[in-house]
Amino acid sequence: MNHQSMPDIQPMTPDDHADFAAMMLRTPGVVLRTADGYAATQRYLERNPGLSFVARPAEGTGIVGCAMAGHDGRRGYLQHVMVDPDYRHLGLARMMVERCLAALLDAGIEKVHLDTLADNHQAHRFWQHLGWADRRDEIVKFSRVLVEDDNA
Repeated sequence: MNHQSMPDIQPMTPDDHADFAAMMLRTPGVVLRTADGYAATQRYLERNPGLSFVARPAEGTGIVGCAMAGHDGRRGYLQHVMVDPDYRHLGLARMMVERCLAALLDAGIEKVHLDTLADNHQAHRFWQHLGWADRRDEIVKFSRVLVEDDNA
């Protein structure tokens, strides 16, 4: 793909949901869950204003990158950091993550966590390259689904 101009990074809004879901479906290593539906995404963005970003191509429609961030008042969380395979190696993920982290720090958040799927080795290499620590030896994560939906 010819990249004459860098995509524009903008704050994510609920109006981006259709493009966000479409991107999740076409991005290797990413799983679209029921919890990624419009209503849940809208709640997340409203609860965490100005912390999530999308990358829009200079030409065309849709999004080619996303980085969502939020916090619980104490710790921050990065979610759904992804870049379209045709737009990788341009620094988009790094730029979106930097914006998320700066916004979290401005909100008083000093530590940020993220999760990756166990078999997404490309993501593991990316996060380690950016200086994130794999803490599996120290932390055990537990989850519980509260509804009758294995894809929640």
